Amino acid sequence: MVTVITRDSKRTGKKKKPEVLEKSAAASRPRRIKKWDVTERDWTRYRKLGTDKVRKHLLSKYIPLVRNVATRMAMGFPRSVELSDLVSTGVIGLIEAFSNFDPGRGVKFETYAVPRIRGAILDELRALDWVPRSTRAKSREIERAYCVLENDLGRPPEKTELARHMDLSLRELHDALEDVSGTGMLSLDEVIYREDDNRQVPRIETVIDREKLSVLGEIERKELKSFLGVAMDRLTRQEKLVIALYYYEELTLKEIGEVMSISESRVSQIHTRAVTKLRGMVREKFALTG
Repeated sequence: MVTVITRDSKRTGKKKKPEVLEKSAAASRPRRIKKWDVTERDWTRYRKLGTDKVRKHLLSKYIPLVRNVATRMAMGFPRSVELSDLVSTGVIGLIEAFSNFDPGRGVKFETYAVPRIRGAILDELRALDWVPRSTRAKSREIERAYCVLENDLGRPPEKTELARHMDLSLRELHDALEDVSGTGMLSLDEVIYREDDNRQVPRIETVIDREKLSVLGEIERKELKSFLGVAMDRLTRQEKLVIALYYYEELTLKEIGEVMSISESRVSQIHTRAVTKLRGMVREKFALTG
């Protein structure tokens, strides 16, 4: 608080009272106005003129209101939902609310428009959701039951307890969990913390391809493939032919029998003997067990 000394106070040596100064400071402080506040003069001008230019100008003043609603709603949505998409959809709700608004009812436009903006955003998200609404409802029901039991028991509930609480059989609970397990989605661009060094990286960098061999695994695969070529030379002529026709030409045992003029059962015996020989040579070469 600043003490102002006037000329009179300099002469008399008296200071103004603090409460007087505080009142004068509050009176001079400008009133805080919301960004989307529209005056009655703006609405009167719109009702009087009603041109597209005035309508667009009035709507543009309410864009911050849409952004405010969308920002609050975005807090409860996954990170994959973009705020800009919510704002764009909310603008559609704003335009519809503006078209249906009746100022003669004595209701502020903001009060009328906010539920319409929220409704437009929720309708668009439901339309884009690939998961059936029944599955979403089932997921929320399971989550609520889980939270209730966890609070009551002081620990995560077991599946039997969860099924009993929801009046379901264990089989029905398993089916429900399997149904809702595929509803969760993750963004590969989301930044997360790695477990090894606690460094922030995109999620896609932590995804491991289980099908891809490591460098050592690739070397072992090439060595095994090279040895099989050598092991094939140790088979008899009939065994080589059966292996070649079965694995390379992809003929059936019956077709191989017709080519070799022998019975299908005889081809099966030759195939079994050849595979057994190759498996034994591989185990002996690479010291494999089991």
